[in-house]
This record gives sequence, C-alpha cells and structure tokens, in this order.
Amino acid sequence: MKNKKPKKEKSGSISRRGFLKGAGIAAAGTVIIGSGVAVLESRKSVQNKDFEPKTINISMKVNGSIRQLNIEPRTTLADALRNELHLTGTKVGCNRGACSACTVWINGIPTLSCMTLAIEVGDREVTTIEGLAKNDRLHPLQEAFMDHDATQCGFCTPGMIMTAAHLLEHNPSPTEKEIKVALSGNFCRCGTHPKVIAATLDAAKKM
Repeated sequence: MKNKKPKKEKSGSISRRGFLKGAGIAAAGTVIIGSGVAVLESRKSVQNKDFEPKTINISMKVNGSIRQLNIEPRTTLADALRNELHLTGTKVGCNRGACSACTVWINGIPTLSCMTLAIEVGDREVTTIEGLAKNDRLHPLQEAFMDHDATQCGFCTPGMIMTAAHLLEHNPSPTEKEIKVALSGNFCRCGTHPKVIAATLDAAKKM
C-alpha cells in the first residue's frame, strides 16, 4: 500500500500542535510576569518595613546648652550641628577627615565632626565656633583673624580658629614652628596660612 500523504492544513486554520505550542507559551509568559510582579511586591514590602530610616531621640550639650535631637543613627555630628541645630559655623569641606574644616571641640579636644557620629558624643560637651565667643565678645583669636585678614573664602576659617584656640589654651606662648605643627592638618586652598600664623602669634600676645 502506498503511504498516504499528510493532509495539508487549510490556510488560516490552527493545527492541534500549533494550538498547544501557543497555549504553552502564553502560560509560561503568565507565570513569568506573575513571578516578576510577586518579586517586585516582595522587594517593596522589604524596603518599606525593614530598611526605612528610623530616627532616635538624643540629647547633646552644645555650647553650654542641652539640646534635644531626633536623628537617624547614621547622622554625623557635623550634619547634626548644621542641619538640626542650625549652627552653620561648622563647615564640611572634604567630608572624609582630610581638611579639618569641620573641627569642633568635644570636651575641649579638637575633633573632626564629619568623622564623628552624633550618637557617639554621649554626655560629653561640644563646643563650636559659635561657642568660642563669650558674652557677645569675640575670642582674641577671632579678633586677630580679622585684624590680620586671615580669612579669604572663609570656608576653612572655623576649623583653623578652633585648632589654634586649642593650642593657645594649652600653650599660651607658642613659637611659629609650634603653630605650624598644630595647624598641619588644617588645609586652606586660598593659601592664607602665613596670615593665620601671624594672627595666632598676635592673639597669644594679647591673651
């Protein structure tokens, strides 16, 4: 017997095999899309519940006053001072502890506020450039900086003054070399270091 030739599908008709293929692809697509939506919803749920920023309440003694803050644990002391307490005299230059523009005192010790978390301060006292003046009278070093025009853009100035003032607190009559050593970590891109040294020497005489 001669083999029967397979019947050709009529134009426009769908074969059983073609129908099954199409149905399989459609089902697989539905599963993939459904899985993708489920993953996205799962991610949103995790982000909303587990990783949303959480704030904490802390108290901090700044320039002689107890201040209350509600901040994220990751907040640096520099950001807390500037953004929460609006003490913008503290400047953030490099934000990685290299320029010392953000220098403040913690218990009288010069500290880089951009490298210190606010929650690390605890019950210690923070002194900023705003707290250096007493009874509305500028610190002698602040006056000397103005007299000697030791500020140019002024961005590094608060850190310079806080560092130099700490030096004068512990060494009332420093030499030029001692001033240079003390200020070696404070950078001024304007190049006003000679005037800063002159101002510090002058303030030492007045103090």
